[in-house]
Amino acid sequence: MSIENVTSARASIMATEAYKTLTAFFDPDTFVSVDTLAKSKDTYAEVVAGFGMVEGLPVYAFAQNGDFCGGAMSKAQAAKIKKVYDLALKTGCPVVAFYNSNGGRLEEGNALLAGYGDVLNAASKLSGVVPQISVILGKCMGTGALNAVSADFVIMSKDATLSLDPMSKDSSAQYNAENGVASIVAENTEDAVSKAKELICYLPSNNLNTAPEAVAEEPEVEGGCICHRVADAGSIFKLSKEYGNTGKTVFARVGGQVVGFVNTKGGELSAEDCNKISKFVRFCDAFSIPVLTFVDAEGFADIKSAVKVTSAYAEATTVKISLVTGKAIGSAYIALAGTGANADVVYGLDGAVVSPVNPEAAALIMAPEKMNVAVDKQKDVANAFVKENLSAENAAECGYIDDVITTEEVRASVVNALDMLMGKRVSTLAKKHSTI
Repeated sequence: MSIENVTSARASIMATEAYKTLTAFFDPDTFVSVDTLAKSKDTYAEVVAGFGMVEGLPVYAFAQNGDFCGGAMSKAQAAKIKKVYDLALKTGCPVVAFYNSNGGRLEEGNALLAGYGDVLNAASKLSGVVPQISVILGKCMGTGALNAVSADFVIMSKDATLSLDPMSKDSSAQYNAENGVASIVAENTEDAVSKAKELICYLPSNNLNTAPEAVAEEPEVEGGCICHRVADAGSIFKLSKEYGNTGKTVFARVGGQVVGFVNTKGGELSAEDCNKISKFVRFCDAFSIPVLTFVDAEGFADIKSAVKVTSAYAEATTVKISLVTGKAIGSAYIALAGTGANADVVYGLDGAVVSPVNPEAAALIMAPEKMNVAVDKQKDVANAFVKENLSAENAAECGYIDDVITTEEVRASVVNALDMLMGKRVSTLAKKHSTI
């Protein structure tokens, strides 16, 4: 191929939507394409791939190229994607994948299946080593969806589709968000790219690095949600907000340091809440991101999912700080703040409750003589019993909470604990992985 033909080919590729997506994602003039002229039969490979800087951070990325054969997967495309994964593994950099494909080149037969397998295998090797983000901009169906969802986070444009079954009606972004597949739903392609860039800034490059720090910003307001009292101003990044009702997961910065917040908001934690929390805690642990858990939960609605949460917290060796903000009842206390969580520091807000069972039941079991009053007075008697015997102060006196603090003291207490625990090191038993 003459230099004139090379120049013409590059110009053709640079005019595609996939190339434009990557140049919009990377910082200006930092994107470097790899295997630029790789061919797939009579066209160029159906993906643009390479590396560059995102907000000054090194990142690898690829974008399926709908301008060539509809972005269909082929052995050539698979080879380019695998090369990106291999380079990311060697250099310890995150991978961001932009999906928009009409399927696969079925005429390639077993070679296509082998290509899919190579990509899935390469992505699996990277799991827990470098962060992976999938951004669904158009169609992502069949085996391609399997690879996309294997990433740590999935961002979907509002009009995109994602499903293993190409004929499925349940493939919308909203459906995937409500079922815990999509972490974020964006308004359009531009918004999806922007969300991916923002998320990258909360993640370490790999499991041996720390997350990027920023200038500490005091909270904008002193009132409102407890999370906003702790987090640096404007630093909260919400994840999977459509999945589950009483358990929230967000990234935030505290004193400039990235922290994973788990916020339980009263009542029982559903199976969806448990699945979301356990996945989030495992990710934070894999990349040594501290976990701050706000505990206000009366238990679990699903025992199988509850075990996932218990296991995630028990196994996590990253910094773990728990703050009992409301009721910490029975198994919820044990799993999120007690000995089961193996938290490094546990605080209780003034007025919080720690109890082995529902407070009213505890009063009836532990002090039946006091509950032997008129029905209309039982609630007041139970509340008095709870205040006297099941308060955060009582738990602190028994050694189950490190300190009781006021709402105004929360941020300073968390900042101090994070500073103290920065050098945490834990040796674990030699094993391949847990089986829970």
